[in-house]
Amino acid sequence: MDSKLYIHRAENEIKLSEIIFAISEKPEMQTDSFDIKDPETYYSGVISHSYYSIFYAAKAYLINKGIKVTAPEEHRKAFEEFKKYVESGELDVELLKIYQEALVRAEYLLGIFKEEKKKRGNFAYRIMPQANKDPANESIEHAKTFFKHIIAVVG
Repeated sequence: MDSKLYIHRAENEIKLSEIIFAISEKPEMQTDSFDIKDPETYYSGVISHSYYSIFYAAKAYLINKGIKVTAPEEHRKAFEEFKKYVESGELDVELLKIYQEALVRAEYLLGIFKEEKKKRGNFAYRIMPQANKDPANESIEHAKTFFKHIIAVVG
């Protein structure tokens, strides 16, 4: 996949984060548009998709530099490679802070899900605890900032 496709994916993830945030903020949208009887918030989804925006933007940057990261441990590898460009002074340290915070939040949410899955068994349906509104909003803003800086470099 080339860097333009990753940039497109990163931008789509930001848009999806904003859509999910809006749906969480407007219970009537859930009841009217989706026939959801008991509206909920989906802030954990906002955080997750914001993280993926940052991840895909970072991958676009790395591909632009000729670095391809793949599974296993693709997320860790991408972060470590991206970190090298910050440490060299080529990228602003604030981008690494944003990336690291998004990664920690995403890992935390994934950890909650894994723990619940382990407790209740592999086949039972479970609802992951929802993250708060403020961290979700902050995640969107961080994804936008990260994206804006990466797009300026990648083009």
